[in-house]
Amino acid sequence: MKLNITCIPGDGIGPEIVAQAKRVLDKTASVYGHEITYKDVLMGGCSIDAYGVPLTQETIDAAKSADAVLMGSIGGNTSTSPWYKLEPSKRPEAGLLGIRKALNLFANLRPAYLYPQLKKACPLKEEAASKGFDMLIMRELTGGLYFGDRFTKEIDGELTATDTLVYKESEIRRIAIKAFEVARKRRKSVISVDKANVLDSSRLWRQVVNEVAKDYPDVTLEHMLVDNCAMQLVRDPAQFDVVLTENMFGDILSDEASMITGSIGMLPSASLNDTSFGLYEPSHGSAPDIAGKDIANPIATILSAAMMLRYSFNLDKEADAIENAVQKVLEDGYRTVDLMGSSNKDEVTQVGCKAMGDLIVERITNL
Repeated sequence: MKLNITCIPGDGIGPEIVAQAKRVLDKTASVYGHEITYKDVLMGGCSIDAYGVPLTQETIDAAKSADAVLMGSIGGNTSTSPWYKLEPSKRPEAGLLGIRKALNLFANLRPAYLYPQLKKACPLKEEAASKGFDMLIMRELTGGLYFGDRFTKEIDGELTATDTLVYKESEIRRIAIKAFEVARKRRKSVISVDKANVLDSSRLWRQVVNEVAKDYPDVTLEHMLVDNCAMQLVRDPAQFDVVLTENMFGDILSDEASMITGSIGMLPSASLNDTSFGLYEPSHGSAPDIAGKDIANPIATILSAAMMLRYSFNLDKEADAIENAVQKVLEDGYRTVDLMGSSNKDEVTQVGCKAMGDLIVERITNL
């Protein structure tokens, strides 16, 4: 198969971690007989430096012409970078919102898996961590509070800010369908998270999800209020399989889920549209303080590449090969610096970003 991939290395550690993910993809393609073509484009702070804007039409066009997009991280230090002296629409993160909209990426998939080798790094009680967990948060990405009308104006003599939370039935239906389809490939359980006791948008959300569930009788559905979900994630995360929720709730809950895995450096993500096209990126930020030091953890980006093979190219064996290679490296006791607290130090070996890439590449085999 020929794979046409647009790469957005981005800022900070982005170029380092994307470079390792490309090496892993190249080894996987070699083992399984595929051909990969890459095209690198700018987005984020580096695009501001080069073109004055965080997202150019050239980058959008390159992404649209590809089968999938692999991205590193964007942004910088919000307190010191000149990028954050610009108006919000010109800052690095505006590029991310812009490309999501341009590519119609409405479904964000963020797995949270506790590797057995990293249980010591999990901040939860031992009784919760010992059970392990493997969940996927399905977050609606292009609607809700982040995309509704917003303004600040003076009303009755004082400044008043308004943000509008809007969801259409069609927006809810398409993300619900994605969630149930993904659940069918996992443990066939969906927990839909809302605030239906307060919000009209959540009541519509629950109504539409119930309608979609009728088409998936083999998948169990449970509704959970968002405040209860936040509590359950730290009390008993093993109960979750696929968590379906709207944009803002998903933003918060997915960060909470990432924390209980022990390191955000392990967590991939995918953003999909209504075709097989997707944008794949690590869940963590650009970490400008460690950029260029060869100490960043590339595993989240490498696992994002595995998700790309699985969801955009339907290459499940190839995705499994990458995930198994990561598992073997951890079993063999290799850790980047962010993972060194996950085991006794005399039992593990600290390695850098490139060395971690080397180790994973060495362990990719035809399953």
